[in-house]
Amino acid sequence: MSVDLIKTGGYRVGAGEVEAALLGHPAVREAAVVGEPDDDLGQRIVAYLVGDAIDPAAVIDHVAARLSVHKRPREVRVVDALPRNAMGKVQKKQLAHGGR
Repeated sequence: MSVDLIKTGGYRVGAGEVEAALLGHPAVREAAVVGEPDDDLGQRIVAYLVGDAIDPAAVIDHVAARLSVHKRPREVRVVDALPRNAMGKVQKKQLAHGGR
């Protein structure tokens, strides 16, 4: 299963598109978006963000104003750092499985 394609509420959402919108917010330095299981939606969009004084509601509104409303994150988790491999690539599978 691709971690970059999220199926939510009958829509297919590309994580990269949501990440690009998140990175457009001035408080966000890094962003990773994953789909997590959701009873109603299939998957819900969860954003893991690194930045300064991030206001989750403001970030969600920022995305909703730029992309279709179904592409906005349902949940924002502010973290100190994103897990990366030796090449510096974000390890989304670790995020999607609660850091395991």
